[in-house]
Amino acid sequence: MKRKQGLTGFLHFLGAVAAAVLLGSCSPGTAKQAKNTGFKPGELWLDTDSVHINAHGGGILFFNNTYYWFGEFKTAGVAGNTAQFGVSCYSSTDLYNWQNEGIALEVSDQPGSDIEKGCVIERPKVIYNQQTGKFVLWFHLELKGQGYAAARTAVAVADRVTGPYTFVKSLRPNQGQWPLGYPDELKTKKYADKLEWWTPEWYQAIDEGLFLQRDLEGGQMSRDMQLFVDDDCKAYHIHSSEDNLTLHISELTDDYQGFTGKYSRIFPAGHNEAPALFKHNGTYYLMASGCTGWEPNAARLFRASSIWGPWEALGNPCVGADAGLTFHSQSTYIVPVQGKKDAFIYMGDRWTPKNPIDGRYIWLPIQFENDLPVIRWHDAWDLSVFID
Repeated sequence: MKRKQGLTGFLHFLGAVAAAVLLGSCSPGTAKQAKNTGFKPGELWLDTDSVHINAHGGGILFFNNTYYWFGEFKTAGVAGNTAQFGVSCYSSTDLYNWQNEGIALEVSDQPGSDIEKGCVIERPKVIYNQQTGKFVLWFHLELKGQGYAAARTAVAVADRVTGPYTFVKSLRPNQGQWPLGYPDELKTKKYADKLEWWTPEWYQAIDEGLFLQRDLEGGQMSRDMQLFVDDDCKAYHIHSSEDNLTLHISELTDDYQGFTGKYSRIFPAGHNEAPALFKHNGTYYLMASGCTGWEPNAARLFRASSIWGPWEALGNPCVGADAGLTFHSQSTYIVPVQGKKDAFIYMGDRWTPKNPIDGRYIWLPIQFENDLPVIRWHDAWDLSVFID
């Protein structure tokens, strides 16, 4: 890895070597990886140092003719489900071959830090702010030792795309703010103290905003998340909220480092997570999954002519064998392919929570049929499937 300095850098190097040994690939420096000429979903994906890429739950930033892949740096064993190193970064000019750029955001050794080693860092995404010249990293954060109770999002910034990123803050979004179009009569509606979960009465209360009310003062929960920068350079933070029952789309401030307080709810009580938003021919598409823990389920696709909605449910965009399990994966990002017409790649994770370092990547082409995105399985494929 690059930027290895002192003990921290040495530990990062050891982590890379351990990854190579555990996954049966060559140790860094013993052999150069043969150049990839396509994608093989679900197989080991070796970087240019012949080590399995370690960037789970990730996202892509295209900057200065180069793709940058940011993701969760995992380690072996169940402890690897917590952040032991931080957020990793890789670079590529062709999407096939990736160079390890090191740890972009390091966890802290300081006890009590929001990003203390052993916290949970998930689904990191980076966007570039043209006004400030800063690279802005957001991620889902759970505080060390608190399970998934904190339900925060966090932001870090850097002057260089590969980092190092400086942690700024963590928070729950939209503190004290009601979503767009929320009826006044529901803002003060009272609910029974102990509604039984999963009953029709409980679902109705969730739909109306039971958890929205509960979290208003401290800010809304934020877990699985995504960033999206629109054509007008407005940026949005899309996240699973209300105990993973409702997706929120929140507008970011002009510097991309905070929330304006403007946000909307998508399909309240719909139980959606793993959002991945993209735009095609003026239409917004949002992929998500159901909530079944680490186990895969059927993908869900939504469509809208405005990012604020209304959103239309389109069903599962996957077709073929194992489509009902999203080909044993969960969405994390949709990659627009530069220089290709109508070219987008579904970017998913095949989770292995007992040994998270061995998680695999499922990248598949999105093709448009009757103006709808469709995803089919390919054992192997390359970018020639798209029109130049």
